[in-house]
Amino acid sequence: MPAAVGETTQPCPECGAQIHADGRFTVWCAACDWNVDPRERLQEREKAEERGRRGERAGQDRLEEARRALARRYGERLHAEMAQDGAGPRVRRDGATVLGYALALAVHGVTAALLAAGVFCLVWGWGGGLVLVGAVLLAMAVALRPRLPGASDDGTVLHRADAPELYALVDEVAGVVGTRGVDRITVGKEINASVVSQGVRGRRVLSLGLPLWEVLSPQQRVALLGHELGHYGNGDTRRGVVVATALRSLTVWRYYFTPIARPTAGEMLVNAVYAVPLLLVQGVLSLLDHLTLRAAQRGEYLADREAARAGSTEAAAALTDQLLIAESIDVFLRREISNAALTGARSARRAAVASADAEGAEGGLWTRLAAHIASVPEYEYERQRRAGARRGHSVDSTHPPTHLRRACLLAGPPSQAAVLLDDDRSGRITAELAGARAEVARRIVRDGMG
Repeated sequence: MPAAVGETTQPCPECGAQIHADGRFTVWCAACDWNVDPRERLQEREKAEERGRRGERAGQDRLEEARRALARRYGERLHAEMAQDGAGPRVRRDGATVLGYALALAVHGVTAALLAAGVFCLVWGWGGGLVLVGAVLLAMAVALRPRLPGASDDGTVLHRADAPELYALVDEVAGVVGTRGVDRITVGKEINASVVSQGVRGRRVLSLGLPLWEVLSPQQRVALLGHELGHYGNGDTRRGVVVATALRSLTVWRYYFTPIARPTAGEMLVNAVYAVPLLLVQGVLSLLDHLTLRAAQRGEYLADREAARAGSTEAAAALTDQLLIAESIDVFLRREISNAALTGARSARRAAVASADAEGAEGGLWTRLAAHIASVPEYEYERQRRAGARRGHSVDSTHPPTHLRRACLLAGPPSQAAVLLDDDRSGRITAELAGARAEVARRIVRDGMG
């Protein structure tokens, strides 16, 4: 990697060892781990502030705390299992997974029962008091109905005719991981990538966040596609319609039963009536989450293996490193936004100059971002790995810790790339993305990252 910008050395205040310092990143000591994770203190303060809160946020926090406790309980064991036994290409249908499916079907069964009871009351009680009961039951059924993700207006849409080379790459990677390609690709400003199924027909949409895509090497981009499509190739339980829609339905019910904050006397009675249903919904949601969480984390490991098959083990492991420094990407882009805002303010009286300055900021954004990430020193990657090891599953309970994912990739024999993205093909894809790159850069500079 290139040498760090403005790098100096200084003694560690705890053990005295010489440590590298770069003003852009956290200063820490590799010898004694001093200041390796400054976020620990911040997280403790945030937890203390959240403890006194009530309402929907409190319910979400309790579920997240339960997820983290479960993840810690078997996280290391799952990692060891994945590293040693060479698990098969799909998520195992163990007892917990089967029970999770059964519980999800029961949730949908409640919806069907409410719908049937509502129709019955309307038909047989027409003109009587049962009509109101039927209307209420139908309203409850509509609220609990399975919700499939709908079409999103976020991002720039690329149709197959607009980007045939990119779609061909996605199709090739999908074939390697054992699934079908996508129906639509959107390009946005998120530091992320995902594939979701939308609508009744299950149309797959690939969302590519350019801030992540632009800092990856060609083979890392192949690995990224392999990981996202690999969730469908390995039978990830929580990506399936039955479980995903049940979780979404229960979340909606929890929202409806959330106690009213600062209630009046009448609203206190409503809160009391809602208390038991809320506990029931929260319990079912926690149980379903419990039964499917292990399979979800196993699915992440399996998706990483698909990433290695498609793009190579080396590229997949390097991809996890890039995910470690996603926060650095965010900080860089926010600094660019601030600089562009200052430039525009200085030139407010000269609109043409301000416009030209903004266009210049947008035009070189991706080049500057790539150069920034290329200059990240190796000791910052190492700090992030160690910080991740200290946090374990406390940051993101639905994904295994990134350092464990990386270790699992490197534990077995390395895989060679099944899909090679050479410079010529990569250049053609970049040309297809030219319009989207300009549009997303413009949105980032002018509208921010929010």
